[in-house]
Amino acid sequence: MMNNTQQHLNMGYVWMICLVAACGGLLFGYDWVVIGGAKPFYEAYFNITDPAMSGWAMSSALAGCVLGALIAGWSADKFGRRLPLILAAILFSASAWGTAVATNFDWFVFYRIVGGVGIGLASALSPMYIAEVSPAEKRGKFVAVNQLTIVIGVLAAQLVNLMIAEPVASSATMNDILQSWNGQMGWRWMFGAELVPALAFLILMFFVPESPRWLAKAGRMEKAEQTLRRIGTAHYASATLSEIRQTLGNDTRKVAIGELFSARVRPVLLIGIVLAVFQQWCGINVIFNYAQEIFASAGFDINSTLKSIVATGLINLIFTIVALPLVDKLGRRKLMLLGASGLTIIYVLIALAYGMGILGLPVLILVLAAIAIYALTLAPVTWVLLAEIFPNRVRGLAMSLGTLALWIACFLLTYTFPLLNAGLGASGSFLLYGVICALGFLFVLRKVPETKGVTLEVLEQRLASANRGATQPAERAAS
Repeated sequence: MMNNTQQHLNMGYVWMICLVAACGGLLFGYDWVVIGGAKPFYEAYFNITDPAMSGWAMSSALAGCVLGALIAGWSADKFGRRLPLILAAILFSASAWGTAVATNFDWFVFYRIVGGVGIGLASALSPMYIAEVSPAEKRGKFVAVNQLTIVIGVLAAQLVNLMIAEPVASSATMNDILQSWNGQMGWRWMFGAELVPALAFLILMFFVPESPRWLAKAGRMEKAEQTLRRIGTAHYASATLSEIRQTLGNDTRKVAIGELFSARVRPVLLIGIVLAVFQQWCGINVIFNYAQEIFASAGFDINSTLKSIVATGLINLIFTIVALPLVDKLGRRKLMLLGASGLTIIYVLIALAYGMGILGLPVLILVLAAIAIYALTLAPVTWVLLAEIFPNRVRGLAMSLGTLALWIACFLLTYTFPLLNAGLGASGSFLLYGVICALGFLFVLRKVPETKGVTLEVLEQRLASANRGATQPAERAAS
């Protein structure tokens, strides 16, 4: 491992290329959340009264997310990290334009799915690219910047919705909304506003280099060294390329899906999948999805709903910013343990509050505390770990599979909450999420290593050694 790496780096250039790649996270956040504020208005325009139709409109982007995650690994291994991110920018642009001008529901859903494919690609590739161009000592912070831009995108969508929407009378009917500016044009501007950052992302991606680690894996060592020389000095380029060569050897063959399930990779892949699923099944997205009901129970009126949701976005942003230096200072493992234990306690308290009929402000405070804990820990750290724990050779496919697991888990969480809420009530549902967080704490405690301050290549060697050590007792027992 190199010391004083930062002295050999062009930090301004590293920041520039990482921020450009992180624009994928910003668009991910905006595209994912903008539909919430537009919902009452496009539903009036398309005359959506069937709950199933309403649910399909809200969740159709998830179908695209799964597809995007499925092709992310293949495209990242075949074409590199840069071209698929350019494709994601094109898809975000098409989705923003298409949903804004849609005149029938089918085309609206089609362009939501297109945007979902962009989310699936960007959610896998932006943190992966950033991890592969960042110095080891600062990698956690740089990858966490991607989570920061996701949160900024979420808040931007909430603010845009708030600024565009005209006040709605509490007695307004669906027909009243349809005849209003909100029902005819307002929701179109909410979706269309995404076109500005999407086009900026598309243009800027042509000015960033390909990942040097992908170039090396593709056998283009000279080009990889040239890229590393732009990131740092000749000494940095030579030392980093030597480490990359050591982990890749002379093997530049196409990655086969079976390699993900080899004895060397399978334990690390399992850790990544469990962490991805845990980030969703910790239950925080239920809080985001059902914020309106929670704020209503706290006494907020209809016209204050958008402002209340912006408050959750601000809490999310503030604590994500606080998390940036902590990822490298405290380390990934400590923050994951803090998040799992903190959410366990908060969910138990929320369950007790609902069970005892204590609603309003106490529940509101606990909800904001849960968002703060999540933004400080599980939200950024999970993406950091997914971007760095997989071996160089299979990182594209492994990251794709981890992201696919995350989006499937997100769908299951969103789909099952109404069923859980009907069967167990709010108290039982939050208690179940508390149990999941407690199990997540035990998994992190036993299985997740600390990865801060270690180059991707050294980390790969350490994880491989740990896996070999774990299999030796079983091998001895079998003999």
